[in-house]
Amino acid sequence: MTEELAAGRPPESVDPDAYRQVMGRFATGVSVVTTRLGDIDHAMTANAIMSVSLEPVLMVISVEREARFHDAVIEAGAFGVSLLPESERKTAAWLSTRGRPLHGQLDRVEFHRGPQTGMALLDNALGTLECHTYDTVPAGDHTLVIGDVRSVSITDRPGDALIYYRGAFGVQR
Repeated sequence: MTEELAAGRPPESVDPDAYRQVMGRFATGVSVVTTRLGDIDHAMTANAIMSVSLEPVLMVISVEREARFHDAVIEAGAFGVSLLPESERKTAAWLSTRGRPLHGQLDRVEFHRGPQTGMALLDNALGTLECHTYDTVPAGDHTLVIGDVRSVSITDRPGDALIYYRGAFGVQR
């Protein structure tokens, strides 16, 4: 605990733009996270995912509270994650476009339904995971959605990984 918090004072704030620039220098993998509510598939491009635990097998996704995806994934109680190869750059760009139509988001994406959750999983993914929501944790303007991993698959044809670095998509060979 910092001295400020221990003394009951809020800590000095870091400039959000400077923070964004620093974190932009941390290369991350790119994924598509999906959920289904009723008969509507919801999807978003995400680079804020991570492994949490092996016993039980848990992972976390970070979802902005103001995003449409937020309420859908919370209510659905399950989600899918597809780890993207470089060849899915256009899909990543499309699913990160704010204001895209809610219906038919996946019309231009090849996918199949996961066997455990029925979530959309991208056919060309390097690997996929299906999760049931284990817990949620409010974190500033995001919610950390912790998933109990129910299935994993790994592609037989690995490709180059799509990454996100300094505000742009790139490739890791």
